[in-house]
Amino acid sequence: MSKIKVGVIGCGSIAKHRHLPEYANNNKVEIVAVCDINEERVNEFAELYNAKAYTSYEELLRVSDIDAVSVCTPNYLHAPISIAALQAGKHVLCEKPMATSQVEAENMIKAAKENNKKLMIAHNQRFVPSHQKARQLIENGEVGKIYSFRTAFGHGGPERWSADGADSWFFRKEEAFIGAMGDLGVHKTDLLRFILGEEFVEVGAFIETSAKANADVDDTAVCVLKSESGIIGTLAASWSYQKEDNSTIIYGEKAILRIEDDPTNSLVVQYKTGEIVKYELGGIQTNESGGQTNTQVIDQFVTSIVEDIEPVISGEEGMKSLQVVLAALESNETKRITSL
Repeated sequence: MSKIKVGVIGCGSIAKHRHLPEYANNNKVEIVAVCDINEERVNEFAELYNAKAYTSYEELLRVSDIDAVSVCTPNYLHAPISIAALQAGKHVLCEKPMATSQVEAENMIKAAKENNKKLMIAHNQRFVPSHQKARQLIENGEVGKIYSFRTAFGHGGPERWSADGADSWFFRKEEAFIGAMGDLGVHKTDLLRFILGEEFVEVGAFIETSAKANADVDDTAVCVLKSESGIIGTLAASWSYQKEDNSTIIYGEKAILRIEDDPTNSLVVQYKTGEIVKYELGGIQTNESGGQTNTQVIDQFVTSIVEDIEPVISGEEGMKSLQVVLAALESNETKRITSL
């Protein structure tokens, strides 16, 4: 079979550290095009990956033999570019959060269906070994009834890792739409839905800007979530943690699961009996670790195209994770619990 020809739109840090190297490592793919409004940046990646450089995504989408694109732009462009790409007959892998509104997300899903193309959202936390194992233990009944959880995703902020540093689009509301809650919180809403295997029905949230003087978006958010079966817990997302925290703790009837909470053991299971089981499953990808391991996102996307199957994280899945974030924003504004 001939290789899938791919274009990457947006050559910032996520493209540099994840999308481009992972496409390059996949033997079913050929990177043929890269696009960024920063000419110097796009030329550098074009040379590195032996691809054609574009400064206009519209021009890239007119190239008929490009099969699929990654959308790695600022958040406000995710939906418009994804929709344009789907309408141009390309499969789309879109970075998270998939859109800035429910309507945009629905329009992306509709465009994928109408054009019979794959739409996948790049939520990578589901593929982390400790998260997969935790879901398995819950499904197998090892943990018993789940009572509660707490999850956090925080680090020092995008200036440490964004291609534009302190001048990053992440801090500008008109481009980012939402701050830490969209950058990190949506990863965790997706992860919790995956691990618990159920949807959230109510959200209460406090969303603040307290750490970043240069930001007009939130940098710290704490939410209380309730699932359909009545599991309640907290989710924190922040750009104000001096050391990265990406931990999740699940409190069940028979055991407590401590995920990515111990520096050595990515999963520690504390059974009610007193028994403790530790799993060293290999770490989670962090922005600080430098040596990125494969997130599996690209490989999963490519597989969905090659085997013509529904992507693991479809547009619908991405939308459900986004809905929790949108509900949190609404709760913060109205100072009430929002129902989903």
